[in-house]
Amino acid sequence: MDSKRSVIIIGCGRVASKHIKAIKKLKDRCYLAALVDNNPDAPARLLASSGLKGDIKIYSDYKLAIEELHPDIVAVTVPSGLHYSIAEYALEHDCHLLLEKPMTMSSSESRKIYELSLAKERKIAMGHIFRYFPLVSLLQQDIASGKFGKVTHGTIFVRWGHKDDYYQTAAWRGTWKTDGGALMNQTIHAIDLLVWLMGSTPIEAEAMLAQRLRSIEAEDLGMAILRMNDGALASIEGTTATSDKEHAAMFTVFCENGVINLGIRKGKPSLNIRNGSGKKLNGKYIRKQLKSYGLSSMLNALNPHTGIYKDFLDALDDGRQPLADAASGYTSVDTLMGIYKSALLKKAVTLPLEDDFSSMDMQGFFENNKKSI
Repeated sequence: MDSKRSVIIIGCGRVASKHIKAIKKLKDRCYLAALVDNNPDAPARLLASSGLKGDIKIYSDYKLAIEELHPDIVAVTVPSGLHYSIAEYALEHDCHLLLEKPMTMSSSESRKIYELSLAKERKIAMGHIFRYFPLVSLLQQDIASGKFGKVTHGTIFVRWGHKDDYYQTAAWRGTWKTDGGALMNQTIHAIDLLVWLMGSTPIEAEAMLAQRLRSIEAEDLGMAILRMNDGALASIEGTTATSDKEHAAMFTVFCENGVINLGIRKGKPSLNIRNGSGKKLNGKYIRKQLKSYGLSSMLNALNPHTGIYKDFLDALDDGRQPLADAASGYTSVDTLMGIYKSALLKKAVTLPLEDDFSSMDMQGFFENNKKSI
């Protein structure tokens, strides 16, 4: 065990099972030291369903677990509103962090976590799963190198339908305090990917929010436009007010000499890469992925958390930043808070935000705007 990285998982909900699958896959490089949850039954259920065996300690207090075990990596899979306090405590105790999205629920708290990671010289890997899908890194590199020419604009839609029973299974879901709506929960890592692929920085956001079908406090539909620092534009649609059997997340980057379209529909990958002459390049990129990263990299799409953990462990060994690092966590939250602030003020806002803005600033938004929405 001494040569492996120790991991504790704080929060034993549905996402934690993906972490355990990744740890099992990478058992020669890391091991699960403990599970933490304030529900005494949750860790046992998680272990039983995962089939993971070994000397795994159970805690109800994350502070005690960190103090007693001094883990290399703290994986945070609790509701978003709890991220800040746990992340801060783990960094202060010299742990590296694997942090599910969003980093925090406010722009200032995300900036504090980012700056604290730098001060403590600890690394953060964000759960921005789309960066770890096959071909994505290759495409990002070629867009950045200019192979497709100037980026003109980009679009994303995340239509990740949930019925009301999804929200009713946990009181925190869909609330401004601990979860946010379709943009914050379901769409933030898609925003991260689009901005990363486009290779520029958001400098302005304008948005509208709506409640259409779901009985939640926050939005079940949001749309936004981002202006990037190089003049490109990006459009965003995120919703849970669609069929829960038709989940889809699609990304398109339009360039001077080509179009990159990729995503996932009903659990199946979708890919359409063309150059400026309209020639399809799918096969070229698949062959390059296999040659550069092997067949196992293609299977990461089945559980992107395996890719996150592998890259994180490599980053710790190599002294580099993870693919989705602390800076990406802060930037994505700041952009999302800018989108929310734009909807609240009914005007475009400048990014990055100069003053703090949090999801709690949106409380009462729909009640106060019933006549106009």
